[in-house]
Amino acid sequence: MSMVKSALKAAKAALDAHQYENAVDNANKVLKEDPKNYHANVFLGLALEKQNRHADSENAYKAATSLKASDPLAWQGLISLYEQQGNRKLEEYHHAASQLASLFIKADDKSRCQSVVDKYTDFARKCGSRAQYRHSLEVLLPGSGLYDYLEGRILHPSYTYTRIAELVEQDEKERINFEIGQRRTRLGAKLDQVTVDVKREVLQASDLEAIYQHIIDWTDDDATRRLYEERLLLHAYDTLVALPSAHKASKREEVVRLAQGLVILKHPFPLAWKITLEWKDVESIEELDAGLLREHVELFPEDGLTKVLQGYLDSEIFVSSDSHPDEDTDDMDYRQVAPAMTAEDRLVLMTDGVEDRPLSVLALRIMAAYYLYLEEYESAAETARKAQRELANTSRASGLSLINISDAVDIILGTALVQYQAPRHHPEAISLFESILARKPRSSAALVGIGLVLEERDELDKAIDFLERAVQQTPSTRLKAEAAWCKALSGDHETGMLELEECLSQLDANESRTKSLKAQTLYRIGMCIWNLDQSKSSRRDRSQAYARFISSLQADLNFAPAYTSLGVYYTDYAKDRSRGRKCFQKAFELSSSEVVAAERLAQSFAKTSEWDLVEVVAQRVVESGKLRPPPGSKKQGISWPFAALGVVQLNSQDYARSIVSFQSALRISPKDYYSWVGLGESYHNSGRYIAATRALEQAQRLEEESGPELLGDTWFSKYMLANVKRELGEFDAAIAGYKDVLTLRTREYGVSMASLQTLIEAAWQNIELGFFGRAIDCVLEAMKTAEDLVTWRNDAFNLWRSIGDLCSVYTYVQSYIIKLPLQAVSRLLKHDAELEVFKLLSDVDHVDWAAFESSTADDSVDSLLGCCCKAAILAYKRAISCCINDAHARAVAWYNLGWAEHRAHVCNPRRTSGREDNPLRYLKASVQCFKRSIELESGNSEFWNSLGIVTAQLNPRVAQHAFVRSLFINDKNARTWTNLGVFYLYEGDRELASDALARAQSTDPDHAQAWLGQALLAAQIRETTEAGSLFAHAFEISNASATQIQRSYACSAFDQLLSSPTASNSTTSLLQPLKALRQLSKQTLVDLPYDHLYSLLQERVGEHADASRRLSSICATLEAEYETSESTETLARFANAKADLSRSQLAEGNFEGAAENAETALDLCEEDDAGTRTREKTRLSAHLSAGLSNFHLGNIDRSTEMFKGALKASQEDSDIICLLSQVLWATGGEDERWIASQQLLNCIEKHPSHAGTILLLGSISVLYDDKDTIEAVSEDLRGLRTRDDLSLQQQKQLAQLLNVIAILYPADEDQVRAPMSEATTAVMLEPSQPHGWSRMSSLTDEPHPSEMAVLTAIRKAPPRGDLSAEDLSEVYAGTPKGDDAQRSIMLAPWKSSGWQALTTLVQ
Repeated sequence: MSMVKSALKAAKAALDAHQYENAVDNANKVLKEDPKNYHANVFLGLALEKQNRHADSENAYKAATSLKASDPLAWQGLISLYEQQGNRKLEEYHHAASQLASLFIKADDKSRCQSVVDKYTDFARKCGSRAQYRHSLEVLLPGSGLYDYLEGRILHPSYTYTRIAELVEQDEKERINFEIGQRRTRLGAKLDQVTVDVKREVLQASDLEAIYQHIIDWTDDDATRRLYEERLLLHAYDTLVALPSAHKASKREEVVRLAQGLVILKHPFPLAWKITLEWKDVESIEELDAGLLREHVELFPEDGLTKVLQGYLDSEIFVSSDSHPDEDTDDMDYRQVAPAMTAEDRLVLMTDGVEDRPLSVLALRIMAAYYLYLEEYESAAETARKAQRELANTSRASGLSLINISDAVDIILGTALVQYQAPRHHPEAISLFESILARKPRSSAALVGIGLVLEERDELDKAIDFLERAVQQTPSTRLKAEAAWCKALSGDHETGMLELEECLSQLDANESRTKSLKAQTLYRIGMCIWNLDQSKSSRRDRSQAYARFISSLQADLNFAPAYTSLGVYYTDYAKDRSRGRKCFQKAFELSSSEVVAAERLAQSFAKTSEWDLVEVVAQRVVESGKLRPPPGSKKQGISWPFAALGVVQLNSQDYARSIVSFQSALRISPKDYYSWVGLGESYHNSGRYIAATRALEQAQRLEEESGPELLGDTWFSKYMLANVKRELGEFDAAIAGYKDVLTLRTREYGVSMASLQTLIEAAWQNIELGFFGRAIDCVLEAMKTAEDLVTWRNDAFNLWRSIGDLCSVYTYVQSYIIKLPLQAVSRLLKHDAELEVFKLLSDVDHVDWAAFESSTADDSVDSLLGCCCKAAILAYKRAISCCINDAHARAVAWYNLGWAEHRAHVCNPRRTSGREDNPLRYLKASVQCFKRSIELESGNSEFWNSLGIVTAQLNPRVAQHAFVRSLFINDKNARTWTNLGVFYLYEGDRELASDALARAQSTDPDHAQAWLGQALLAAQIRETTEAGSLFAHAFEISNASATQIQRSYACSAFDQLLSSPTASNSTTSLLQPLKALRQLSKQTLVDLPYDHLYSLLQERVGEHADASRRLSSICATLEAEYETSESTETLARFANAKADLSRSQLAEGNFEGAAENAETALDLCEEDDAGTRTREKTRLSAHLSAGLSNFHLGNIDRSTEMFKGALKASQEDSDIICLLSQVLWATGGEDERWIASQQLLNCIEKHPSHAGTILLLGSISVLYDDKDTIEAVSEDLRGLRTRDDLSLQQQKQLAQLLNVIAILYPADEDQVRAPMSEATTAVMLEPSQPHGWSRMSSLTDEPHPSEMAVLTAIRKAPPRGDLSAEDLSEVYAGTPKGDDAQRSIMLAPWKSSGWQALTTLVQ
C-alpha cells in the first residue's frame, strides 16, 4: 500500500514537473498493483494526453470514469482531451459534457453546469459541422433536462430553434444542389426529373417543418411568428409539389389548413391567398367570397391578380351574392352593373394584371370570361388556353382534380372557338362540350355550344334539339331566337318567322345590351320573308324584307349581314349597283365573315382590273377562317378566295405563291376546273412542267366529265397543255395539241404562232439528234402553217423571224436542200411586202429582192443553198420592219439578221473557190447587224459574244474587246469563254487559251466545244494521245449538229487507227468515226477530204459498194477540178482516190474495174514527179490492187508483174512477200511453189520475228508435206505462242496450225505434239484466250473446257475485245448445250457449225 501511495505522489510530482514519461511509469506501477485505482488512471490519462497519445489517454480516462462516474475530474480530463482533437471526437465530447453537466446539476452548481454547456456549444460551433452544431444546441431545448435546470441562464428556446432552423435550411439547400449536380450527369438523366426526385427525397426526410412549428409555438414576437408561418407553409407546399400523386392528400390538407390560417389572419402572404382562392373548385366565379376578393385587393394593391379583381368587381360580369336579376339577358345570365371606370380603362387594367400574374388561374379565368363578354373571341380563346395550361400545372402540383374550374374554362374556350374563325375550330369546340356533357348532361352552355356548331354544319335538326334542351335548362330570349333561326334555315321559314317575332316582342327596345340581338332578330325575320316569297315583285317590295333589313340597321348600325342583304337587294332588284357596292363594302368592312359581300366586291374589282383590291378582299376572307368546313360538316367549302389570290399572284408573276393558292382552292373544291387550269399555268410558268402536265390533264378530265356547256370555253387548258409538252420537248404531242385548239379557234394568232415555233423547235431538236429527214418534215409542215398565218397576220415580228428560221434549217441539213419549196418561200416573202424593206444593208451584203429572184433561176445545188441563205436574210430584214416601236424586239431582229449573214458567209461555196469578187460581204454585213443590236441593247452579253465571233477574222482587237465585254456582263457563259479560248488559240497565245478553255469547262462541263478547244490545244503541242481522248469526249457529249467536232474527231480517230494496227482491224473502233462522218455528209454538200475519209472507213467495215460509189463521185469531182486548174496537188489527190477506188472495187468483186483504176492510178503517179511518201503508198496500193485483180481475172503474168512491182515499191516488205507467196503457191506449179518457199525462207532470215511469214511457211510445209521444213519451223511456231503482239486472229491460226502438226506428225516419245498436249499448252500460255479452251473442249467430254471457252470468248467480244461474231458462234457451237447452239445460230446464221451442233443435240 505504501508503494502505491509513493508511486501516486511520484506521479503527481512528475506531472507538476512536466516529466510526463516518469508520470506514466509511476501511474502504471500503481495500476499494476491496484488496477482499480481511480487517481492512477486520471494521472495516466493526463500524462498520456500531454504526450499527445490521445487514444491511450482516452482509454485511461474512460477507465477512471467507469471506476468513479460521479467524480468530475475524469470527465473534465476527457473534455480537455476531446477539445485538443478538434471535430474528430465531437460525439464523445457531447456525451462527456452531458455527463459532467448532470454531475453539476446533482451538485446544484448552476454556474459550473452552464459553463460546461456554453463551452461545449461554442466548441461545436467553431470546430464542428452544422449537424454537430445542431446536435450541441439540442441540449438547450426543452425536454433535454438541462433546459429545466438552466432556464433563464441559457438562450430562449425560440432563438435556439431559430439557429437550428437556419442550420437545417443550409444543409438541405446544399444537399439538394449537390445531388442534382451528381445525378444530372448520368446517362439519360433529365434535369427537371432529377430536380423533382432530389427534392422529394430531401423534403420528405426533412424535419424542418417541426422546427418551424416549434419556433411558432415558443416565440413571443408576432413578426417572427408570421415569418415562420410563411416559411412553414412554403416548405409544406414545396413538399406537396414534390410528392407523388398518391401521397398528396394528407399533405394537401395540411397546406390548405396553414394557408387558411394566414388568410383568416389577413396576413399578406401571396402563396396563402393563392391556395385559398385558386384551389377552390367552384363552377362559377360568383361562388367565390366577394369579401375575400376585396380583402385581397386591399392587402395586395400592386399585385397583378388585384388589378384583375378590381376590373372584375367593377365590371358588368360581376354578380354580387345578394343580387337577384329580374330579366333574361343572355345564356351566361350576367347582370349589368353601372361601371365606376370606363370600359377602356378597365380592360387596360385587367390586361396589365394578367401580364403581371401570367401564372394565376383565377386571373386568366376572369380575363377569358371578360373577353368572351366583350365578344373578343380570339383573345378569349387564347387566354382560356393559357388558363388550361396553368390549371393543369396547379392540378399536378396540388393533386386536386379541380374539375369544376376545368369545365368552366373549357366552356369559355369552347364558346370562343364556336365564334372565332368559324368553322375552323369547331371540332375542338365539339370535343370540349361533349366531354363536359359526359359529366354534366344539363350544362346549358355546353348544349348551346354544340347547337351552334351543328347549325354551322347544316345539321339543323340536331341543332334545334340541342338548343331547345338548352332553353329548358336556361330560358333565354337569345337561345329561343337561335332555335327559331335554325328552324327557318331548315326550310320552315313561317314557323321560324313567328317564333322570331315572338322573341322580338320580348326584347326591351331601350336596353343597350340587347341592341345586337334585336338587330340580328330583325335581320333574320327579313331573311324569312325574303325566302318565303322569292318572286321579284315581293323582293322589290320595300315594305317586306327590305324594311326589316333597314330596321335591323336602325337597331345596330354595325350589323354586317344586313348590309350584305341590302347590297343584294340594290344590285339585283333595285338596279342600283353603286349603292349595292357601297353596302357590300360596308358589310365587308364590318366583318370579314361576310363571304357573299366579299365575293361580289372581288368580282366587281376584277372587272375593272383592280387586282390589288381583289387581293386585299380575298386575303381578308382567307384570314377569316370561314372557308374550310370542319370535318363531318355538310357545308360546302368556299374556294373562290384562294382562286382569286392565285389569279392575282399569277398576274404579278409570283408563281410560287399562286401555286399554293390554287392548291388551297383545290383542297376545298377538288372539281374546280378553273383552279386546275390556273394551277397548271402556275406550274408551267415556274418551270415545273411535270406537275403542270398532271394539273392540266386533270382539268381536261373534268372537262370531259362536265362538258363544255357547264364550263364554257375550254380551249385555254388544251393550249396550256400543249405549251407544257413543248417545254418538255414532247413536240409531237404539243403540235397535236395546238392543232386541236386551232380546230376550235381557227384564227387564234397566239396558238398559230406557238404551233409554228414548236415545229421549228422540233426541227432543231431533230437536227441535234441526227434525225435530219424528220427535221425537214417539220420544216415543210411549218411552211404550210406560215403560209396560212401570213394571209391574215403578216405584220408580226415573230412570224418573220420564224420564216427566217425555217430557211436557215436547210443550211444545216444541206443534203436535203433539193426539198426546199422555193416557190412557197418566194410567195411568203413577197406577200404584201414593200420591196424597199429588202434593201436594208443591200449595199453591204448585195442581197435584195432582185438578187433573190435572180438566184432562183439556177436550180443547181449550190444555187439552192445560196437561195436558202438569201431567203433567210430577207425574212429577218422584214422582221426588223415589223418592230419599229419595240426596242428590244429590234435588237433581237438585228441579232438574228447578223447570224443569218454569218451563216450565208459560212455556206458560200464561192468564198473558198476564189470565184467570189467580194468574199467577205456577208461577214461585214454581219458585223454591222451585231453593232446595231448592241446600240439598242448594250447590256446583252450574247450580242457582244456574237460580235466577237464575226470580227475575229476581220479585227482581232475588236473581237477580244467584244469577248471581254460579254464576260464582264455574264461571266458564267461557257460559250463565250470557249470562243475567247479558241480566239487566243488562233492568235497563238496558248497559255491564255488554256486558261479560258479551262474556265469554260468548269462553268459547263457538258459544253462540247470547250473540250474541242482543249483537244485542238493538245494537238498543237503534239500531245497526240491526250488530244485523241479529248476529241472523243467532245464528240460523245456533242449533238449531231456540231460539224467541226465531227470533222476533228474523225481525223483524230483515223490517225489513231493508222498508228495502231490492232485498232485498225477492229470494227468497234470504227463505228463512232463512221457515225460522225455520216452525220457530216448529211449536213454539208461537198466536203471532199472528209468524203474521202468516210469512204476509207466504209472500206474498213466492209461497206464496199457505198465506198465505191462515194470514191467514184470524188474521182469525178477531182478530175473536173484538175481539168480546170491542172494543179499537181489535185493530180496527187486524184491518183490517191483512184487507188482507193480500185481497192474498194477489188473487195466488192469488180476485178475489171479494180484493175483499170489501179493502172490509171499508176499512170497518174508516173505523171506526178513529186516523189513523196504519199505517192509511194499510192503506187504500192495500186500495184497490189492490180496484182490481185489480175490474179482473179486469170492474168497470172500481169499479176506476177504487179506483185514484183509491189515488192520493189515496198523494198521487199514482209507482208508483200507473204502475199506474193500465197499467189504463187495457189496458182503456180512446182517451180513457183518452190520459189514461194524460198522467198519465205529468205524473208525469215531477214525478218525472223515476222509472225505472218512463219505461219505461212508452216502452212505451206504442211500442205507440201515437207517434214524437214516442218521440223525447222515448229520451234519458231511454238515460240510465237509466248509473244504478246499477235492479234486474236493470228493466235487462232497459230493454235490451229500447231494442232494440225500434232495430229499429222506425232512423235513416238515426245508428246508435245499430241493434240491434247498442244491444247493444254495453249491454255496454259493464254488462259484468257478462247481458242485453247475451244480446242480442248473438242478433245474431251468434260464440260469445264467448253464453259471456260464461252466465258473467255464473251470477255473478248466487243466492246471489251475484238472477237468476231463467227468466232464467238463457233465457241457456242462447241458446248453440249441446246441454248448455246441457238446462240451460235443467232450470232452467225451463215455458219454451219451452229446448225450442226443443234442438229446433233436434237437427234
